[in-house]
Amino acid sequence: MASGIFALLDDIAALMDDVAVMSKVAAKKTAGILGDDLAVNAEKASGFVSDREIPVLWAITRGSFLNKLIILPFAFLLSAFLPAAVTIILVLGGLYLAYEGAEKIYEYIVPHKHVKMVALAENLTKEQMLLKEKEKVKSAVFTDFILSVEIVIIALGTVVGTPIVSQVMVVSLIAIIATVGVYGIVALIVRMDELGYKLIALNKEDNSFSDKVGKILVAALPKIIRSMSVIGTVALILVSGGIFVHNIDFLHHLLPVLPAFIREFIVGLAVGFIVLAVIVLAKKIFKKGAKKTTKQISTN
Repeated sequence: MASGIFALLDDIAALMDDVAVMSKVAAKKTAGILGDDLAVNAEKASGFVSDREIPVLWAITRGSFLNKLIILPFAFLLSAFLPAAVTIILVLGGLYLAYEGAEKIYEYIVPHKHVKMVALAENLTKEQMLLKEKEKVKSAVFTDFILSVEIVIIALGTVVGTPIVSQVMVVSLIAIIATVGVYGIVALIVRMDELGYKLIALNKEDNSFSDKVGKILVAALPKIIRSMSVIGTVALILVSGGIFVHNIDFLHHLLPVLPAFIREFIVGLAVGFIVLAVIVLAKKIFKKGAKKTTKQISTN
C-alpha cells in the first residue's frame, strides 16, 4: 500500500517536472504575442476617468478570464478532432486584428466628423460616460478574445503529441499567466500618476528623492499612454501579419529577403487596408440600399 502511494507521488512529481519544462518552452514561444497583448490592452484600458480606471480594468480582466474559459475547451477539442479549423479561426482572427489596426491608421490620417466630438467629452452626462465606458470595455474584451486564441494555439502547438493531462496543465497555466501578467502590468501603468502623487505627498521636504520620482511618474504617464496607442496599433498589425505569414503558404514565402518582422508588418498592413476598403464599400452600398428602400416606402 505504502509503495503504491510513493509510486503515485513519484508519477505526480515526474508529471509536474515535465509540465514545468514544457511551460518554459511555451512561455518562450508566446513571449512575443504576450508583449503585443500588453501593448494593445494598455492602449485599450487607458483614457478613462481616474476613479473608474481600476473598475474598468477589472471588468476587462474578468472578460479575459471568461475568454480563456471559452477558448481552452474548444482549442483542445479542435486540436484533437479538427486541426484544420484551428488555422481557419486563427486567420479569421487575424483579419479582424489587421482591420482594427488599419482603421486606427486611417482615422489618424483622414479627418473624421466624430473626431470633433472628443472635445465635448467633458460635457457628457454620467449615463453617456458609462455607455462609452461599456463600449470600450466590450471592444477591449473582444480584442482580448482574438489575442487569447492566438496565445492558446501557440502554447498548444508546443505540447502537441504529449498526454492530454500535460496539454491541459501547460496551456491552462500559460493562459492564466497571460491574463494575470498582462493586466497586472496594465494596472501598474494606468495608476502611475496616482503612485506619483502619493510619493510627492510622502513628506513635506521640497525636491526630495520621493518628490523627484513622483514627478517623473506623473510626467511620464501621458507620454506612455500616447505611445501605447502607437505601439498597440503596430502590435495589431504585427500580430495579424504573423498569423497570415505563418499559416498561409503563399505569404510565408513572400519577400524572403526581408526580415521576418518587416514582412509580417507589410502583410498585416496590406491585408488590413484591403479588409477596411471592403467594409467601407459594403457600408456605403448598404446605406444606398437603405436610402432607396426608404424613398420607395415614402413614395408609396
